[in-house]
Amino acid sequence: MKNERWVFYKDTVPENVGEGVVRRVLAYSDDLMCVENTFKKGAVGALHHHPHTQITYVASGKFEFEIDGVKKIVQKGDTMCKRNDVIHGCVCLEDGVLIDMFNPYRKDFVKD
Repeated sequence: MKNERWVFYKDTVPENVGEGVVRRVLAYSDDLMCVENTFKKGAVGALHHHPHTQITYVASGKFEFEIDGVKKIVQKGDTMCKRNDVIHGCVCLEDGVLIDMFNPYRKDFVKD
């Protein structure tokens, strides 16, 4: 789906990426990627880092996020910016959906 002008949700592939976490890679190009992550209550996005700038939009639910050692509760409508190589992760407090944007795209999320 790289560089596809139109990406229909029904054509995306859900991938279980952890207990209670499903990822769908949506549209992407070399310099930008959009990903949907659906979390069940109690699911964990383990602390990690990567060489991509990431912006996360909370589409629904409630999460405790940790970014660079600081923890905050976020919910629908909140947004976080994680610069490259900053350690971050989350715990889902209420079922929810996160929309992630990455620059550049995450090659490890696709099989080009």
